[in-house]
Amino acid sequence: MPSFDIVSEVDLQEVRNATDQANREVGTRFDFKGSDASFSVDDAVVNLQAHSEFQLEQMMDILQKKLVKRSVDIGCMDIAKPETANNRARQAVTIRQGIDADTARKIVKDIKAAKLKVQSQIQGDQVRVSGKKRDDLQEAIALLRKADFGMPLQYINFRD
Repeated sequence: MPSFDIVSEVDLQEVRNATDQANREVGTRFDFKGSDASFSVDDAVVNLQAHSEFQLEQMMDILQKKLVKRSVDIGCMDIAKPETANNRARQAVTIRQGIDADTARKIVKDIKAAKLKVQSQIQGDQVRVSGKKRDDLQEAIALLRKADFGMPLQYINFRD
């Protein structure tokens, strides 16, 4: 029985590479001279530090450009509000991975509402879709690509 999995994954190595490139750009830009603005990565959290919120906005723009160049979807970013204290501004950006339970239920509900001849089931942080025909599965993928779930989705393990 043909099937595929719906996941939301981000290559964290590409995120680290993008933050390294962003750090280099911040170090060479004239408007950041003298300010020890920097990016740091802890697991799936990117921390931005600068002197002002304006610089944080500039750094966020740099980070997003570098992520896009490295094929990381910026829809997976959960951007926290900037915090200002002691003449320093900080901001955390969490990289979301996996499909949360509410989004998974919404995906299953949308597939069932389309009345396609496929079955979908939630398996942890992914959704498996199976059906009798490959064409039905391709219709399900087309349906899900049109919908917006607030996060990037990938379709993997397509088996015949």
